[in-house]
Amino acid sequence: MTHRALLMGLVTAALGAAAGEAQTASPFDRIEAVVEHGIVRGVYPGAVVVIGRADRVLYARGFGHLTWEANSPVPSPDTSLWDIASISKVAGTTSAIMVLVERGQVRLDAPVSRYLPRFRGPKKEDVTVRMLLDHTSGLPSYVQFFKLTKARDSAIGLLYQEPLRRRPGSEAVYSDLNALLLGLLVEAVSGEPLDAFVSREVFQPLGMTSTRYRPTGTDRRRAVPTGQWRGHPVGGEVNDQNAVVFGGAAGHAGVFSTGMDLARFAQMWLNEGRTPGGRFVQTETVRRFLVRRQEAGSRLLGWDTPEHAPNRLSVFGNLLSERAYGHTGWTGTKMWIDPGRDLFLVFLTNRSFHPKVRGSISELRTIRSQLSDAVVRAVPGACDKVAYSEC
Repeated sequence: MTHRALLMGLVTAALGAAAGEAQTASPFDRIEAVVEHGIVRGVYPGAVVVIGRADRVLYARGFGHLTWEANSPVPSPDTSLWDIASISKVAGTTSAIMVLVERGQVRLDAPVSRYLPRFRGPKKEDVTVRMLLDHTSGLPSYVQFFKLTKARDSAIGLLYQEPLRRRPGSEAVYSDLNALLLGLLVEAVSGEPLDAFVSREVFQPLGMTSTRYRPTGTDRRRAVPTGQWRGHPVGGEVNDQNAVVFGGAAGHAGVFSTGMDLARFAQMWLNEGRTPGGRFVQTETVRRFLVRRQEAGSRLLGWDTPEHAPNRLSVFGNLLSERAYGHTGWTGTKMWIDPGRDLFLVFLTNRSFHPKVRGSISELRTIRSQLSDAVVRAVPGACDKVAYSEC
């Protein structure tokens, strides 16, 4: 080896070491390692992560690919449309109810039957709008309406007929049926389809310009695949068969959104109703939706909160403040908002596409938990806002 070649080799090695040190110094290294581990393990082929505060985005990045094919595009925080599954409950339905409550068109403690007269049966007159929002209605957690009918009107009739399983208001049991009824309530009060009302009164005012139900045309082409049909990736179709029967726009599922649009949504909540374009709802209205009743356990109105139980891993990690709240989705999505730390996380994956590992739900729970803690530790000052020894 010549002297020049040896010198160049030493310089290259030094630069590589310096680059490695710089990479190690990045506060987001742990975040990226956790997300990439999920891809390596085969839990999901792609993901986006967006982290921010009330007034700015601190980090936004796509990981992996839209499918398991190496030549498939890398997801984009700005343009990739994700089926956000049950996050639709808060991004669409809960927010629509909040608008109607602010306008005085819906009362939280009014009986559901005031707005939906077909909702009747033993004890159903005691079920309030609040109980649908915090999942204390007494309805079952899930019914496979899609196996009973393929017609929307018939599915709605079956929903109204479903009997209560518990005394209204006694305890919280998470249920898609609550959100389905809330979607119908929005339609009954507003006099228009759920997707039309939510698009005009929620998505547009919040600047969520890419967010929509039932994507068509070019939007379908940028939708992240969440399933397969005869070996071909399928994107742009809601990955929930009950939502399909309800027409693709339902109270519990059906919203497609981007990482950056959900960041705007999170910032509205951190700012208690304020947006760069003006006020969405009054501060007091936002706070009413973040009050927890003892009977509701970890549930707020629409949202869930971190609950640390023995021998059970929290998807929200261990470092969020007592004021934090969030939601997850079946397709592999999660977001949380922490006013105590002035911080939010949007984590979108397509776990439902074709996980290569058994028990992907369990694996994803671990990833979500580790990611949440990594975010708090990575953002300067986040640990200082609320003292936890683990930070």
